Amino acid sequence: MGVDVFFVLSGFLVTGILLSDLDREGTVRLGAFFARRVKRLLPAALVVLTAVVGAAFLVFSPVRAESTLTDALSAAGLVSNWHFGLGGRDYFASTDVSPLQHFWSLSVEEQFSVAWPLLVLLAVAALPAAARRARGGRVAVGLLAGVVVVASGIVAVVQTPADPSLAYFSTLTRAGELATGAVIASAAPVLARIPAAARGLLAWAGVAVILAAFFVIDPADPFPAPAAALPVIGAALVIGGGIGGDPRHRHLFVLTNPLAVTLGDLSYSLYLWHLPVIVFAGVLLAPGPAATAITILAMLVLTVATYLGVEQPFHRSPWAAPRVAEPTSPAPAAPEAIPASRRPSALASRPAGYVPGQRYYPGSRAAAAPVEPAPATVVAPAPLPTPEEERMPAPAASLPTDAAPAWAAWRARFAPRVAMAGATLAIGSGATALAVMLAYGAPTLPGLPVAAPATVDVAAQAGDALSALQAELAAATTATSWPDLHPSLDEVQRASSSANRAHDCFTPGVALDAGRCTWGSADAPRHLYLVGDSSAMAYAPAFAKLADDSGGAWRVTTVGMYGCRFTDVLVESRDPSVMAGCAQRKADVAAMIAASPADLLVVSNAFTLGRAVDGRDLSVGDLASAIASEVTGWAPAGHTVYLAPPPHGVDLGRCVSPLTGPSACLAGVDDVWTQMEAATEAHAATTGDAAISSLAFSCWQGICPAFAGDTPVRYDDTHLTPAFAERLTPILRGELAARGLY
Repeated sequence: MGVDVFFVLSGFLVTGILLSDLDREGTVRLGAFFARRVKRLLPAALVVLTAVVGAAFLVFSPVRAESTLTDALSAAGLVSNWHFGLGGRDYFASTDVSPLQHFWSLSVEEQFSVAWPLLVLLAVAALPAAARRARGGRVAVGLLAGVVVVASGIVAVVQTPADPSLAYFSTLTRAGELATGAVIASAAPVLARIPAAARGLLAWAGVAVILAAFFVIDPADPFPAPAAALPVIGAALVIGGGIGGDPRHRHLFVLTNPLAVTLGDLSYSLYLWHLPVIVFAGVLLAPGPAATAITILAMLVLTVATYLGVEQPFHRSPWAAPRVAEPTSPAPAAPEAIPASRRPSALASRPAGYVPGQRYYPGSRAAAAPVEPAPATVVAPAPLPTPEEERMPAPAASLPTDAAPAWAAWRARFAPRVAMAGATLAIGSGATALAVMLAYGAPTLPGLPVAAPATVDVAAQAGDALSALQAELAAATTATSWPDLHPSLDEVQRASSSANRAHDCFTPGVALDAGRCTWGSADAPRHLYLVGDSSAMAYAPAFAKLADDSGGAWRVTTVGMYGCRFTDVLVESRDPSVMAGCAQRKADVAAMIAASPADLLVVSNAFTLGRAVDGRDLSVGDLASAIASEVTGWAPAGHTVYLAPPPHGVDLGRCVSPLTGPSACLAGVDDVWTQMEAATEAHAATTGDAAISSLAFSCWQGICPAFAGDTPVRYDDTHLTPAFAERLTPILRGELAARGLY
């Protein structure tokens, strides 16, 4: 929601600059406009991108570091939003978060900033220069912005339910929010004539609407349409209510007090750094209050240092600044007194030299309004700048014509600030390191044991595969260094589910083929089906190996769909291909089993809560019952097995780092998984079917490690690697045999 407010404000400011050009010159000075954008945004962004990529290769696993580099290149190319949207990224997901994911909004803004001036020029091209400077130019721009608002809104309404991920990131669905700000900028003279009391009420109403949006909008709902309309309307009311009247906007003190103004000054640098710091802290620091405080401290240090040392010096540099010719007067004359009739009134509805979109701080003095030339050219002594004017860009008419004095003045002004930025970074880094040591103790080098691991003698108690695996899991929970894994963690993360031989049997959009998804002898007397979502797919290598090792006794068919739970209600998914194909896939599997009956049915679905497509939140009991209702009749009575997925682990992309050991990837068993396992076992008991828990072969005493022996357990936070799944074949075979099903 904050980004929607940001888009409206950005559209207002950008359009205000363009309209100022039209009012003054009858055209848009594209070169000057783009130069201002580059100076304002690019230097600090490049610093952050470079720092994040360097830190990624130091902190992240190679796979995640390479992904971060790709994200940085897309951000530098101003296409980050399309990179994430077309990749199906869920912005609100808590796993697989890119430290540069927030650059999508900057990409949208800059795509608008590139296209909008060109569209504005086209909109006013047919108007004479005088009309462009007058009301005609504003009307044309306002009408164009209104068309963009409507068109973008239609695209958002159509695309949000069809492809929520792309709709969230798309420039086409977000352009209307920026154009809303453009409409307000175009209507600024009209809005300024609204009575001051009414404008104040509008602004406060806008604040209330924005606050209400935080409580009304559910992050789980598709976005941006229609929910984004609420913060957009709120932002429009605040901006429209702030046009004209008291330039200090004292009536809207929550947004114009010194603290809010300071945060506004730092907002761009804070925006750039907040997510990278949060993501890296999530890898390096154990969760807790101390981690939160350290994260905030690091964020503030980097924000202030970047603002003082990079953002402001480049933003205010004389590079590409417009120049004006020196006035040709024979000699300086005494300052001419300005008649009272030409003095700006203290009670004027807006400050002299008002420019739509320009920020005015309490006490600042705007550029003088144009006045009729005096008979004799005079040059008044320049007043000393106030602290507020130090924060404001100088108007074009006040820029010096000689580059050398301009650069000298720039160096004199910003050299102390750059030095202050260096001091802030040095002192702040030391304070952050001290806070880490106080909270977590002195760091230890990865791979150097801090204590001898407890000896686990589980394997000696029994010689079967389960005991051997439990011994390895137990050892992994106390390991202080990563073993030589086969395949490596980098390999399993790169391969993801593509290394699973049943991958295409669970892929949305790929037609089912029983022959391609069946293993074992075609003449085997007994037929086992493994069905479900990606949890079932993760087990497929284990059951395929079971068929291969059965000596022709069993054939196994593994079918389902990634993200499609086999329940008798359709559970919401953010993947539009899953929503489009899930119901049909379940029907196709049922028809396949009817054509070639199952002797044994194994069902595995995700142990997470969900919501039905009709908006109902599904409880643990609802889901357990819905699974049983869906597969009832697919196998003979008592021959259905509910196989629990492994408990969620820590996302490998987040926990694997050269700076941390295996303990960073240890995970506990979450409450939802425990509740769903209990509900599934209870339901199976009432129907005479069987339930197999995965806890014994994926965790040790409630702790779930990332590897067992030399085998990675998962390739993400949920799904088993094919290599580990094949190690489960004798264990699962034993579980079935113990229940008289094998």
